[in-house]
Amino acid sequence: MIRAVRKADAAIIADIYNYYIKNTTITFEEQSIDAAEMLSRIEKITARYPWFVYEQEGQVIGYAYASSWKSRTAYRYNAELTIYLQPDQKGQGVGTILAKHVINLLREQKIHSVISVVTLPNQASAALHKKLGFQKIAVFKEVGYKFEQWLDVAYWQYLVI
Repeated sequence: MIRAVRKADAAIIADIYNYYIKNTTITFEEQSIDAAEMLSRIEKITARYPWFVYEQEGQVIGYAYASSWKSRTAYRYNAELTIYLQPDQKGQGVGTILAKHVINLLREQKIHSVISVVTLPNQASAALHKKLGFQKIAVFKEVGYKFEQWLDVAYWQYLVI
């Protein structure tokens, strides 16, 4: 079941995200966050953009949201898409379902372009974005440094309307 994020979801969402902070280069954050910090982020983002969770048997197993891509007003018709899943839920279609749901709401909000930032390598994320119709538009070399290594990021774009 897909539903709008709730305040009570902040702790489980922080847990999901903290896995990626501690164990992967998927996010460039390096310090875990607590439920209060996640709630603050949820409130800030949902003031303008959609944030959804995927719930299965009463448990949140993933989430996706849109956020501002850039702060200058000329960028107001663009949004950045973010998706995170419980590690054991990858490859089961949950990310696709969540992403489509967010994109459909962005279309209703008259967002023109959706952008995703993906740390390389990440074959699963690349496959998801291709499946959704995104195009890889740029690769920035060695722009992140985590776990004693330089990391590239790819920008993927989907023109909504």
